[in-house]
Amino acid sequence: MNVLLISANRTEINMRAMPLGLAFVAEAVRRQGHAVNMLDLVRVDDVKTGLVRAIGEFKPDVIGISIRNIDDQTMRHARFLYEDDKRVIALVKSLADCPVVLGGAGYSMFPDVILADSMADFGIEGEGETAFIRLLGRLEKSESPEGLPGVHVKGGSTANARELIRNFDDFPLPDPDLILEGPVAADDTWIPVQTRRGCAMDCSYCSTASIEGRILRKRAVGSVVEWISKLAARGVRQLYFVDNTFNLPRSYAMKLCRMMTDASLDVKFRCIIYPWRLDEELAAAMARAGCVEVSVGSESADEEVLRRMNKRFRRNDVAEVCRLLKKYGIKHMGFLMLGAPGETRQSVTESLAFADSLDFDALKVSVGIRIYPGTALAEEALKDGIIAPGDTLLEPRFYITPGLDEEWIRQTVAQYAATHPNWITA
Repeated sequence: MNVLLISANRTEINMRAMPLGLAFVAEAVRRQGHAVNMLDLVRVDDVKTGLVRAIGEFKPDVIGISIRNIDDQTMRHARFLYEDDKRVIALVKSLADCPVVLGGAGYSMFPDVILADSMADFGIEGEGETAFIRLLGRLEKSESPEGLPGVHVKGGSTANARELIRNFDDFPLPDPDLILEGPVAADDTWIPVQTRRGCAMDCSYCSTASIEGRILRKRAVGSVVEWISKLAARGVRQLYFVDNTFNLPRSYAMKLCRMMTDASLDVKFRCIIYPWRLDEELAAAMARAGCVEVSVGSESADEEVLRRMNKRFRRNDVAEVCRLLKKYGIKHMGFLMLGAPGETRQSVTESLAFADSLDFDALKVSVGIRIYPGTALAEEALKDGIIAPGDTLLEPRFYITPGLDEEWIRQTVAQYAATHPNWITA
């Protein structure tokens, strides 16, 4: 079968987002003997022209569309990005007489709602490497895909629970050609790398569980380093590890850093860390392996707010992590999320003052927290009357502790930001 895979995302939030997840699916589909083409809509100047050309030249039997971002997670003047995806789906249906299958992180958070709302025929909830292949097998035989784990059928019965991939090494990392666009020379090009999926931290507001599951699954470190070596041979010098918690488990992070150092890859990388259980040995190993910048999800400095967010760390952990990162020359970007359950005027001012003391190279301060279905925050919002029963939450809804004045928070943040040009407010 000819399978066309489209990344519908047209928005760059913080940095260019290459469709790594779609490349994983493309690699798995190609290894099953199907012909695969990928179209990243970020790369095209005109969406309709790009789709007409891709569909007309490739003549797909099935089209998969990946939805990445539902919105920009900004409470004030939120951009509802799904509307753009919906238009892409409708345009594809008008241009091609074949099944259209949705997937991706954004879709997986709202599978039934988006499938019913859009013109697509099927949807893949969660990881696509196995579910999409099974769906293709049924479609190739003109059989009903009803009952396949994680596969949603337009107008069909409730989908069976998705199945998580237990052994990632059964699905090799994608051919670099699937994500690279010719020579990689631009200084602002950062290539995504994923070594793990799933997160057991279970933060109260986080959507990761609905996308990747709560069970942490790791790829063999050797295969990751081998893949990075292939990228380096193609001229890649900058990597971005998209793992939710690069430093956890610590033993895996240490092994990865040591093998990268031993391989003399001549690359530098960014990553996301959970500010807990990052000691001096690991910080030094990260620096030797090429780590130049990390995102530190500190969120708050108030112990009660952190507890209600279900965070394992406390403010002293964050301070120690920042100290170590600075010692080893690793830039660190901080994040504050103001308005969470338990937030008060005092906790807001304490968090801002604490963040100021940490000397972040950059700090993003968000007012209001995006509410996602199936999270503890959604339950809290329902109890507090911020959302109504039956709200699908597809259109952006945000939590701010009842009684806490949003405008006061924004004014207080603005006073700090006025003297901190490296602070980003949202």
